[in-house]
Amino acid sequence: MVNRPTGRPVREGALTVAELVQQGRLAGVRMSGASGRGTEVRSVRIVDRTAALDTLEPHTAVVLTGRVAAAGWTVEMALRKAWEHAAACVVVTESAGRPGSVGALADRLGVPLLVIDEDPLDAAVRIASAVARPDAGRTALVAQAARALADAGPHAGRVLSALHAVLPSTAVALTGTAGEVLAGRRAALSVEGGALTVRVEVPDGDGGSLGTLVARSGSRVAGWEETVRDVLGLAVAPLTAWCALRRLEDERTGHRAELLLRRLLKADAGALGDDGPGAGPGEEERAEAAALGWPARGPLVAYALRPVAGREGPDPGPALRAVWATVGPGGPLVAYEGCWVAWQSVTPAEGADPLDDATRHLTDALAALAAYVPVAGGVAGTAESLLSLGPVLADACAAAGVAAAGDPGSVVRGDRMGAAQLLSAVPTELLRGPAEVVLAPLLAADRDGTLLRTLAVVLDAGAAPTAAAEVLGVHRNTVAARLERIRSLGFDPDDASQRLALHLACRVLLSGDGDGER
Repeated sequence: MVNRPTGRPVREGALTVAELVQQGRLAGVRMSGASGRGTEVRSVRIVDRTAALDTLEPHTAVVLTGRVAAAGWTVEMALRKAWEHAAACVVVTESAGRPGSVGALADRLGVPLLVIDEDPLDAAVRIASAVARPDAGRTALVAQAARALADAGPHAGRVLSALHAVLPSTAVALTGTAGEVLAGRRAALSVEGGALTVRVEVPDGDGGSLGTLVARSGSRVAGWEETVRDVLGLAVAPLTAWCALRRLEDERTGHRAELLLRRLLKADAGALGDDGPGAGPGEEERAEAAALGWPARGPLVAYALRPVAGREGPDPGPALRAVWATVGPGGPLVAYEGCWVAWQSVTPAEGADPLDDATRHLTDALAALAAYVPVAGGVAGTAESLLSLGPVLADACAAAGVAAAGDPGSVVRGDRMGAAQLLSAVPTELLRGPAEVVLAPLLAADRDGTLLRTLAVVLDAGAAPTAAAEVLGVHRNTVAARLERIRSLGFDPDDASQRLALHLACRVLLSGDGDGER
């Protein structure tokens, strides 16, 4: 046993017909006879007379020349004789007769017919060399792959093209952590049976995973899986380098975009404008914003994204920006005030609310993003220009903060945030202790939570007992009686000095408890 460059032991055994084709030993080869591709090739026989077909040996590659290769019927005879004597395959040149017309017979008999574009005697020498050293061909293919991948460099598209060039009849794809195709052929992910599938993990260089290289091949001959795995392994390093370069470029672009946005929002119009106060950004800023693909013509609707509560982890910015570029309704995402923001030029129909469409578009985008990063969002608008975008972005970020207290995919409009929504965004675990102190007398007297729930609903309803009764599903007099009990404990929802603290404490203590209690 000897070792390959990969350190994996070489597989003992003869070369198969499929490997003879896959490893590029024959020029311009086309093969018919799928069921016989796993047959081993142990010898070569050059046949130029039909009489020689009666003395074929098993596992022989039969190379036809002269009169035997001159007509379709003689090639047909060679296929039948090869089948009778258990030969491995029949090899014939494209120019000899019409060999393509007998491909159906090769399929029927299960004897591979190899049609080549080179001199048959040269082909015989190549086959003999491959048969004598079967692992040399496998090693040569891996070496060819190494050269092709070195030429491709750290670029996903070129790496996948190189893999397809050196792995015949094999579809390869690079998939992301969520199974999406980052590069390559989608056919590699087919679930149809009967195909060989090889998977190799690709690290991202930071201890995480960039994704998986998936190869799907119609060949299932012994040794081919190992060869494919070796070749895919060679592609891991350039793909990891590509990932690192892409992240570096993404960080640079993101940092540049963030700085530009802050310059636009914080500088006054007179300092930036080249036509006097209020004229808008100067030429440099306009050019830079245009280069980044930022919408500039108002009215502008703003979007903000934020991870949902309790789901924080590694920076999701790169994944968000990449997917947003495909599914997002606005321009590129920019990091801003703890969110990722984007905006969009809108032309609403007369009498239409532009935020209605914006909310619908953002909801659809967040559904597509859910497989990558669980985020919630906010929408706000409208701004007349980039320089007046600041307050609109602030509203969108506030709305996203409220939405992030709920489920992934939630969207809140900046102009429709009620008190209950604002309070739901408060970090409840930090405030639970103080809330229990504030409401201690009520909690001591409230055995089943009825008083706490009633107080919260009354405060939500603006201290209106009738509206609270409808929410609670009880009579107005019941609510009035409960309020008298609450006031007797020292809590008055009509007292402006108490209302905010009471409302906040109720929301903190009721968070996660459901709304079913009366």
